[in-house]
Amino acid sequence: MDFEEQLKQAISRGKERAETERAAGQNRKLSEEELRRHHTDYRLALSEHIEDGLRKLTNHFPGFDYETVYGERGWGGAIKRDDLMKGGSFYSRLELVVRPLNQFQVVNISGKGTIKNREVASWNHFQEIEQVDLAEFKTRIDNWILNYAELFAAC
Repeated sequence: MDFEEQLKQAISRGKERAETERAAGQNRKLSEEELRRHHTDYRLALSEHIEDGLRKLTNHFPGFDYETVYGERGWGGAIKRDDLMKGGSFYSRLELVVRPLNQFQVVNISGKGTIKNREVASWNHFQEIEQVDLAEFKTRIDNWILNYAELFAAC
């Protein structure tokens, strides 16, 4: 058998292996319904964690009001506060949400913090639904809230 024939056989074996692995991967992939269900479960758990953390933060900074966030922006919560001080009116807000399911099939949390009319933080974290580590998401949410609390206390 000459080199040309061996090369053709190697290419053929590679294509067969790729097809076998692709078929096995398809079997492992979650169905669309399962992905939607998992995303909903994660969304509920994370939005509850967001609410708990933000409500605790309002206990330490009087004047903040909590509001539930839901809809096309996502699900979660926000705290806001308007301060009238010498020199004007100042607006502070922290919003953390779990974004809706999209074509990328990820769980995505995002946050934005404003202190005294200035955006001081913007966060985003995502993982594929099949690889979500809920503890990591909760830790990130906690860290974002702690970071905002530190920045707000410093102003």
